[in-house]
Amino acid sequence: MTTGKVTLLGAGPGDLDLLTLKAAKALAAADIVLLDDLVNPDIVTLAPPHARVIRVGKRGGCRSTPQAFIERLMCRYALRGAHVVRVKGGEALLFGRAGEELKTLRDAAIPVEIVNGISSGFAAAASLGVSLTHRDHCQGVTFVTAHLQDHGEPDWARLAATGTTLAIYMGMSRIERIAAGLLAALPVSTPVAAVQWAGTPDERRWTGTLARLAQGVADAGLGSPAVILVGAAIGEAAALAGPAAGAASANGMPAARAMPPISRAA
Repeated sequence: MTTGKVTLLGAGPGDLDLLTLKAAKALAAADIVLLDDLVNPDIVTLAPPHARVIRVGKRGGCRSTPQAFIERLMCRYALRGAHVVRVKGGEALLFGRAGEELKTLRDAAIPVEIVNGISSGFAAAASLGVSLTHRDHCQGVTFVTAHLQDHGEPDWARLAATGTTLAIYMGMSRIERIAAGLLAALPVSTPVAAVQWAGTPDERRWTGTLARLAQGVADAGLGSPAVILVGAAIGEAAALAGPAAGAASANGMPAARAMPPISRAA
């Protein structure tokens, strides 16, 4: 029997219009679709009628499909000759366990292809209308997860000292500790934003200062999945609102700039 192949596919933040043409073509050729929990479920409409869809949800703090089981599924079907499309939310190579899956597939001599997607950090920045690498404010961007493999946390003060915009993933359950760690190296006035369900119709946002991060997000009722953006470049989001920011419409933004709901803190 001829061995099939596996495609690791980044499905982006949720808006199917943000899928690449390559992603759509891969889905159209799928025999098996392994669907991550954070992916827009409508993505399965791009797969052919004969494709089998298997939901393999993985959510922090929730009951999840074990990673080893997902890897066994990929190998099992690919070794039977199937084209397996492993659909991940956001970007397949960013905090998506792709490294482990690539090793497993290569050890089994299974061909693998990677199709990139748009990460929620970029979708959040686009929604806020800011550049993560605005050269007037920073020298780069650092993508970091709030959860280390040993369940510890990154050295927030050291990350803050890099002079880059921080895009923090999977940090909502640790937001108080994140804020405290960053405040050890950054001014209380440092601009921050938290964006939940970035790039989807359900998106919710809060912008403010580092001193108010934990309380502001709690008051706004934001939760997971969300990305936290920290750094001077994020201050451009408040600048865009201008002096009319106090005259908000029903969706929380100035009436002249209708956008998804946003809560704003001083």
